[in-house]
Amino acid sequence: MAPARLPSARRRTATLALVSLWLCLVLDDISSASGDATTAATSNNMTTEVQQVFAQHEVIPDVIDAAPKEFAKITYPSGVTVSGGNELRPTQVKDQPRVEWTAKQDAYYTLFMVDPDAPNRQEPKFREIGHWLVGNIPGTKVEDGDHMYAFVGSGPPNGSGLHRYVFLVYEQPGGKIDFSKAPRVSNRSRNHRVNYRHREFVKQYGLGELVAGNFYQAQYDDYVPTLHAQLSSGTE
Repeated sequence: MAPARLPSARRRTATLALVSLWLCLVLDDISSASGDATTAATSNNMTTEVQQVFAQHEVIPDVIDAAPKEFAKITYPSGVTVSGGNELRPTQVKDQPRVEWTAKQDAYYTLFMVDPDAPNRQEPKFREIGHWLVGNIPGTKVEDGDHMYAFVGSGPPNGSGLHRYVFLVYEQPGGKIDFSKAPRVSNRSRNHRVNYRHREFVKQYGLGELVAGNFYQAQYDDYVPTLHAQLSSGTE
């Protein structure tokens, strides 16, 4: 006896269901691949933009040899933000900012802030000025890090033009580092700040990838004499 066959309408319905399921699976794969490609493209575009901005303002090669992976997000209590070389006033950036970046879980980082344009960009014989140095930062919790150089704001001398103020965040590939032999500098002192060499510190302590960075520019305003007096009070 011949096996029973499905009615033609039921066969068509079953076939359509199988085709629909196949199409759904194919479209899911395409969507997933497209999403991955979009994410990669976005990341590549960001890296290219960071590279272009740091090179355009000659932070590469004056301060670093290659661009960081991303822009650090930097916000000051005055409400201003740092944005790839924008001009800010010393009065606006006199207080310690909030610095954020994409951090790995359980990783530690070192944060620098330097001025490569002292006393001016044309003759930077005091390059760099160390404005801020914090190591052993858990994630992005800068307040919980080891503050070696206390934060000081921008103090470009009158008539010296625009100075670049550069923030750099390096990953510590081996976890916590013993910084006990590094100098400790208060926010009332110029000691160890002039002719600072952040690259030497990176090499000495085996810091890893430059994961984030940003910078702004500033020139003299009426706050600068106040900062200079503050720094002179604790300088030996």
